[in-house]
Amino acid sequence: MSEKNRDGKRTARERLAVEREKQKSAEKRRRTLIVGASVVCVLGLAAVIGVVAANAGKDKGSSAGPVVAPSGAQGKDSLAIPVGKDSAKSTLTVWEDFRCPACKAFEAAYRPTLHELADSGKLRIEYHLVRLIDGNTNGKGSLHAANAAACAQDAGKFRDYHDVLYENQPEESDDAFADDAKLIQLAGKVPGLDTPAFRACVKDGKHNAWVNKSHQAFEAGKFGGTPTVLLGDKNIYQDQTMTPAKLKQMVEAADQG
Repeated sequence: MSEKNRDGKRTARERLAVEREKQKSAEKRRRTLIVGASVVCVLGLAAVIGVVAANAGKDKGSSAGPVVAPSGAQGKDSLAIPVGKDSAKSTLTVWEDFRCPACKAFEAAYRPTLHELADSGKLRIEYHLVRLIDGNTNGKGSLHAANAAACAQDAGKFRDYHDVLYENQPEESDDAFADDAKLIQLAGKVPGLDTPAFRACVKDGKHNAWVNKSHQAFEAGKFGGTPTVLLGDKNIYQDQTMTPAKLKQMVEAADQG
């Protein structure tokens, strides 16, 4: 073999060796990049999960957070908002949902009588707020409205705001009460309610966990639906013979007796 051929083969082998080294180096860099990218992806995914979890904790529909009962709430676990005098001989317990059309119908029929009896000291009403319609429609309006009503209780204006919510109740399929701006706008119909404290209470969902706890008590009670209206232990809403006049007669008889 000539010297020239030997030199040519040596050069080819050297070029092949150099090329192999380049390939090894490239493969090593590729593996390093893959591992690095995987670590970045894992860290990125963890960050996303952390953000989602944090936002879920801030969701006003969440039951997380402290249970803050509104001012003056009474009864077991402070779940009842009272209207009327504690000395009244009759107590009406109302489980209601501000998105519930039947609750609005009950209010429209009985409100004047309830106001009259409560103002005269003959009837004490305990309101329990639930979010039944939210569960049926995957909404948040019942929760937000109940929280806003609890905020109104903090301001000493529960009954007036309670009545305004029913007077402006949207269609059951319309989750308009999920909009805090709408609830704050309606507060303008109650003199002195639309204050910075009320707005902050509504926007922060201050009483959301309390509303959720009230709803849990409603479910534990196995009530048929809203409204559930109890005079003593009797569900007067299920009594088809009941009228505002009859209710008034019953309450006045108890007051005299």
